[in-house]
Amino acid sequence: MELGEFVDKYILQLKNLQKYYGQMHALKNINLSVKSGEVVVILGPSGCGKSTMLRCVNGLEHIAGGEIIIHDQVITKDFKDWTKIRQYVGMVFQSYELFDHMNVIDNILLGPVKAQKRDKKEVEKEADMWLAKVGLSEKKYAYPKELSGGQKQRIAIVRALCMNPDLMLFDEVTAALDPEIVREVLDVIINLAKEGMTMLIVTHEMEFARAVADKIVFMDAGEIVEESAPEEFFTNPKSERAKKFLNLFSF
Repeated sequence: MELGEFVDKYILQLKNLQKYYGQMHALKNINLSVKSGEVVVILGPSGCGKSTMLRCVNGLEHIAGGEIIIHDQVITKDFKDWTKIRQYVGMVFQSYELFDHMNVIDNILLGPVKAQKRDKKEVEKEADMWLAKVGLSEKKYAYPKELSGGQKQRIAIVRALCMNPDLMLFDEVTAALDPEIVREVLDVIINLAKEGMTMLIVTHEMEFARAVADKIVFMDAGEIVEESAPEEFFTNPKSERAKKFLNLFSF
């Protein structure tokens, strides 16, 4: 599926999404829409439900109610066919999730070749293209133990991109990185935004959020408190909770 095929159509819609952990109501009536090519950044304090929402979108958490709509596929709490959905949705975590016993190119090829049954040479050519774009062509045959944290994270991004997703989910991808190498990962995501990749990003990097987002979603206590354009959010937040949150940061 080519990027841009779903222009002016919502790739992702969340409708009254509910999630519980025991008695804790982790997500409360979440409603959100993401258009093709749109970059939506989710902000909020730790524990507010940001990462939980992303994990629900990718089927890593079961929902208790509401709907997730990806393209025209309606997903409810009884939905089972997540293998199909993950053909469209890529996710990158803060912990890289690379296989230590496999070199970079084998890590990248595993999903497209085994899960999607694609031609190995075709995928490797695509991987070479992405490795060049993220500045890691020379690491093609390296093993994860030979890479820095920033390099591992860029490889994890390439691995997800080689599945040709329509939507990319980024969950605090710089949280485990040393401050001096955070920028190399953020630059990759900024370049993806320029190329039109649809993304849902959870981050604590405020300047990055302001630069990359088309829309800011602010969450607190399992709810979406406000949703606005980045300049509006950072200069004139509507809610007192968002104002208090932003006061923790200097710009």
